[in-house]
Parts: sequence; structure tokens; C-alpha cells
Amino acid sequence: MSRAVGLFLDMMAAERGAAANTIESYGRDLQDFEGFLARRGTAPEDAQPEQIQAFLKRLSGAGMAASTQARKLSALRQFFRFLQMERMRDDDPTAALDAPKTDRPLPKYLSEDEVDRLLAAAQALPGADGLRTRALLEILYATGLRVSELVGLPLTALARDGRVLIVRGKGGKERMVPMGDPARDALSAYLAVRDGFLVKARAAGPAGQFLFPSRAKQGHMTRARFGQVLKELAVAAGLPARRVSPHVLRHSCASHLLAHGADLRALQQMLGHADISTTQIYTHVLEERLRSLVEGAHPLARVRLD
Repeated sequence: MSRAVGLFLDMMAAERGAAANTIESYGRDLQDFEGFLARRGTAPEDAQPEQIQAFLKRLSGAGMAASTQARKLSALRQFFRFLQMERMRDDDPTAALDAPKTDRPLPKYLSEDEVDRLLAAAQALPGADGLRTRALLEILYATGLRVSELVGLPLTALARDGRVLIVRGKGGKERMVPMGDPARDALSAYLAVRDGFLVKARAAGPAGQFLFPSRAKQGHMTRARFGQVLKELAVAAGLPARRVSPHVLRHSCASHLLAHGADLRALQQMLGHADISTTQIYTHVLEERLRSLVEGAHPLARVRLD
């Protein structure tokens, strides 16, 4: 790895608070680019627009998805902007390049009835494990948190009145996310048995500071373990396990909120999206809602719309 790439990744970690997975992804993308240039005798910080275009063309020729190409170009854009800010070069060779066109897929989500079945299955689980699973599921569906945000919630995330979670999201940005009564009740029931999980985690190291402690090295339940719990819950609820994941529950939360009249800007803030365009993937729900409204309420809508 070149010194320039190393400095960029250090900056992403120290100044922007990027997650470890994000830094690892940027590192892979930039090392791929660096390897491409090495065969041409060029350092990444000296790359020219035509070399970047050649790199993207190679990716396309290898059958790489347009979304992956766009992600790699995004990493390069940020890298060269960093070099400009640090005065390691005077121009941005990516400035005139167009990102590969991608068709953003609609988010996959569950119906309200399917979520109710999951919640009922969680309610039926016995013991402390059942209370923890129900709390995790209720919070996720109520707030639409990212799975890493959910399992890594510190005890301090819970505001004094218990109605709001203070969440630290991407880039270290904090946001306040409200919870409804079912989520608060489930969390309260879980907190009554939380000490038992602390004992299992031996209460040493970082476990004590997390809302959902575990014996994992991070001190809290892992994303993989929670994903597994959801798959097991899906089977118990009579749903295909492949359709249920933490991200699908996040999408379900957002889609159902919009369907019931939530404001898009408020949803953006709740989900922690930096750009409203990310939140707009959920407007498919609004389109369906408008269609139903016209079909059911318009005096001339005797023939259903195509």
C-alpha cells in the first residue's frame, strides 16, 4: 500500500470516524486500483483521468456490476479530494468522470402482517433469551436502526424518559430516534434480566457498557448472531428465512412509516441518511398509496388504473 493511500485511510478513521468495515472496503478498492497502476509504472497519487477510465473499463469488461464500479469510483473520488486538500496534487482527475449508471433496486420489506407474525413468535419465546430477542426486534422495527447501531447500543443511549434513543451512526454523527410504547415495554422487560447476560459475559472488559452484552470480543451481541436469531424467528413464524434479515426489518420500518403518512425528511433524519436521495428509495410506497387513493376515492375511477 502506498503512503498516500495509507494517509487517506488514517484520515478516514481519525477525522471522519468511518467504521472499520468502511475503511476495509476503501482499502480493498484503492489497493485494486494501485495494483492496476503498478503494472503501468504509476503511483496512485499520480494517476491521470485516462488511466482511471482504463481502470473502470477493465472492471466493466470483467463483468463487474455497475453498482460495484460506482462504489470503486466513489472511493477514488474521495481519495483524490483528500490529496487536493493535503496539497499532494493540484487537480482532481475524477472530476470529469461520470459514474456508471445503476438501476437502484427497490428495497425488500415485509408486510405489516408478516412483521406481526415475527413479533408474535418473539413474544412466545421463553426466558431471558426470549425477552432479549423481543426487545431487539421491537427496537429495530420501531426505529429502523442499522444492525451495527442496534447491537452496539451503549447503556447511555437510552434517554432518561426512556422515549428516545441517542444513536451514534455513520461518521460518528449522533441522532435522536423516538420509540413507541411496544418497544419501550419490551426494553423495560429485558432490562430486568440484563444482568444475567452480563454474568455470562463475565462482566469484564467492555461488556458492561453495552445494552446487549455478550461474550463476543466486541463486548456486545454480534451482527451475525442477531441475523441468525432473526432467521430462527422467521422459521418459528412460518416465514421463509431467506426473506428475513436485519436490513429487511429496517426497510420494513421505513416503508410502513411512509405508508402511514410519515414525512420523508423526518424519515431521513430517523434513519440517519446523509442524503435525501437515499431515503427516496422508499417512495415506491407513496406511489402505491396514491394509486390506492385515486382508485378508491376519485369519482371517475370506475376502471382500475393500469
